Amino acid sequence: MNSSNLPTVSVVVIAYNDAGLVGEAVSSALAQGPVVCEVIAVNDASSDGTARVLDELAAVHPRLKAVHRTENSGGCGTPRNDGIALASGRYVLFLDSDDVLPPGAADALVRTAEEHRAPVTVGAAVRRELPQHHDVPWMPGLHTPGEVIERPADRPELVRDTLCVNKLYDRAFLEEHGLRFPDGRFVYEDFVFTARVLAAAPRIAVTGDLVYVWHVRRSAARKSISLDRKDVGNWRARVEAHRAAARILADASPELGSACQVKFLEYDLRMYLRELGKDPEYQAAWWTLTRAYLDTFAEADIEAASAHARWIVRVLRATATPPADVERLTRLAAEPPRLLPPYALGPAGAPVWSEELPAELDGLSGLPVAELPLTVDAEPAGRDAVRIRVHDLYGRLAEAGPRTVQLRFTPRAGGEPVLTRPVDLCPDPRGGWTAVLPFRLADLAVTGRRQGLRRMQAWNIAAGVQCADGSPVFTSLRPGGGLLRRRALPSSRYGVLLAQPYRTGAGALALRLAPGAEGALTLVRNRLQRARAGLGAG
Repeated sequence: MNSSNLPTVSVVVIAYNDAGLVGEAVSSALAQGPVVCEVIAVNDASSDGTARVLDELAAVHPRLKAVHRTENSGGCGTPRNDGIALASGRYVLFLDSDDVLPPGAADALVRTAEEHRAPVTVGAAVRRELPQHHDVPWMPGLHTPGEVIERPADRPELVRDTLCVNKLYDRAFLEEHGLRFPDGRFVYEDFVFTARVLAAAPRIAVTGDLVYVWHVRRSAARKSISLDRKDVGNWRARVEAHRAAARILADASPELGSACQVKFLEYDLRMYLRELGKDPEYQAAWWTLTRAYLDTFAEADIEAASAHARWIVRVLRATATPPADVERLTRLAAEPPRLLPPYALGPAGAPVWSEELPAELDGLSGLPVAELPLTVDAEPAGRDAVRIRVHDLYGRLAEAGPRTVQLRFTPRAGGEPVLTRPVDLCPDPRGGWTAVLPFRLADLAVTGRRQGLRRMQAWNIAAGVQCADGSPVFTSLRPGGGLLRRRALPSSRYGVLLAQPYRTGAGALALRLAPGAEGALTLVRNRLQRARAGLGAG
């Protein structure tokens, strides 16, 4: 069956004050071809030129219906519901005004839906960081291309995919179950809508095609809801949306309800914790709100979460206010997780968070070596070398017998990692192990150019420890000892090579390389822009 001959999809685009971007979104929907019978663009009472842009497009494209609300709804749910009510196609597909549908997305989704008679079809999505155009897959590995799930309860982990925009919905299925988004000012409306869909127990078919490109503009003047975390209100909204979704899922299936709670602990909680920041007022408000919500969790759901998530819950429950070492907790929530020293033991000799907060780190003894939240310190050791110190973790790494260590440079914009030659680890008199790892910045810059990294290259740096039992573990580096000093190096290939090590928001070592004068100017220009943004935010 050629689905391009079946004009059966209604694409619902929602927009609010997005005149500069909505045209690209609508055009990507119209470009899907004849499989899309209509594009319904709902303007949520914008005060900029959004209405004009949509009306001008509608005058040229008969398939586009521009709908203008007279009052702003305050959220994304109501305009999407308006679009569903006006849809005439057999299927409904959602699109936000600042995102795009890649070519062939609707066709791939319809073809899969028709082949498997599935009321819900899901495809791959990416978060595209702009302006770098760095694509990060959304929930990689969650869905298997070609898979057909007869009941969501058979795959409880599906609750982790809370997006509504990477899925095609049979409109009759939505109407039969009365499936709509929360109306009004309800943030994270996707959570509730997706929960309602899963609770209705549809057959779900999976296509491996890319069907959605989610644009991430971190420097935008008006941030998207998921990036706008300037106060605790965003976290409160996320908690309330999760609470509603968990209740819906638990009523439909105990397995789905429990999976939703575990997802919150392993994903939402860790994501917001690692971005906690240093504002004491925000920290205190976030801590109080989070503890109150965690008190509603069943102990069985906490026990079902990963060890790192459980430890975070234990510390949160152990004190009513953020502890003095709260930064250690944010590092444990990072990816990869790192548990910074010191390492304390409780009265019974079991690993605990600290002497002040003896929250037990249960399950540490059973963690695979690859999942140990190791800390590796780094300091300069000459022009093209770094000295690292690998901390032991309550004796767990010593049990595995660490033998060698190597550096791994991974392009932050995506690409193949670069590995240095493994070097033997030596015991450190202070505890743990040390090694000096040589590397050549010029060689790294050449590799970056070969991978398409041009004016400025950004690299994440990790250390990989290989153990006697064959177990590898990679973790990020904690910079110190003058390692963050910028250097300009003479280069026979580029004339000059500017190297700027820096500390990421998660406290890990990363590196910017600017080959040649043009690259150096780009690096300096970007640094000035970040400095101005910081002043503006302050």
